[in-house]
Amino acid sequence: MSAPVTTQPRVLVVEDDEDLRVAVTAELSAAGLRLDAAASLAEASARLAAAGHACVVFDRMLPDGDAIGYVHRRRLAGWAVPVLFLTARDTVQDRIAGFEHGGDDYLVKPFAPAELAARVLALCRRSGSGRPSVLRHGGLEVDCARREVRRDGVLVTVSGKEFAVLEYLMARPDQAVRREELIEHCWDSSTDPMSNVVDVVVRRLRGKLGEPDPVQTVRGVGYRMAP
Repeated sequence: MSAPVTTQPRVLVVEDDEDLRVAVTAELSAAGLRLDAAASLAEASARLAAAGHACVVFDRMLPDGDAIGYVHRRRLAGWAVPVLFLTARDTVQDRIAGFEHGGDDYLVKPFAPAELAARVLALCRRSGSGRPSVLRHGGLEVDCARREVRRDGVLVTVSGKEFAVLEYLMARPDQAVRREELIEHCWDSSTDPMSNVVDVVVRRLRGKLGEPDPVQTVRGVGYRMAP
């Protein structure tokens, strides 16, 4: 029986400060998440309509309004996607307002990037997109909830992108997966589909997982788990 199919959670970051937006999306991407970005509430609405998201990170004060009012209106209409507010407003009243208007978490700037990633991953699991499951293929085991990889019972340390690629392949053990498909599901929309990022990650994975090579190259297509 094939392992259950899982996909990496997609997260929307809504932040009008370009430098911070780039830094946040880079940190979350390194944690293995797929990222979309927006600089305003209007742009966020367009992004949310175009794709399903497991979590949204909102800067509170945006050029076209306060995000808590926007989230509150969507909550009243039945919108249930987990929300983390990222803001410099740090009073108790501000935090209470964030939760009362539909926020699920509230992180004050400046923040530790690793803490942001941990909080977003927790919200993704709450939404059901990161539902716990363990994928197995021969002696290889991928724990999607703990984000751990083991080979023959030995823990293997992998990066966020390495985990994302391996999990995607493991969830489709009988399929040849195209490089473009891996880029679509394990990277964000800004990644060039003609780049060699997939090959680089697979090469690193092979070095860490050892012999026999668990990942098979399908010439002219991409990769699959070795039979």
